[in-house]
Amino acid sequence: MAIKIYLSELLGNKKMTQAELARKTGIRPNTINEIYWEMVDRISLEHIEKICSVLNCEVCDLIKIRNRK
Repeated sequence: MAIKIYLSELLGNKKMTQAELARKTGIRPNTINEIYWEMVDRISLEHIEKICSVLNCEVCDLIKIRNRK
């Protein structure tokens, strides 16, 4: 199984840039970029909460477990 982060899709649907999300959440732009490109091994719960709040989504919209093929 693998964990997939859907931040790029969510930002695309909201027509929001990474920089705008960083400003609205107070999360460092570099951190947003690493999450966006799925270059992270862990994400703080505080960051997940802030991202979901700004994007008006649920955690399951942002992060999903999927089977590897």
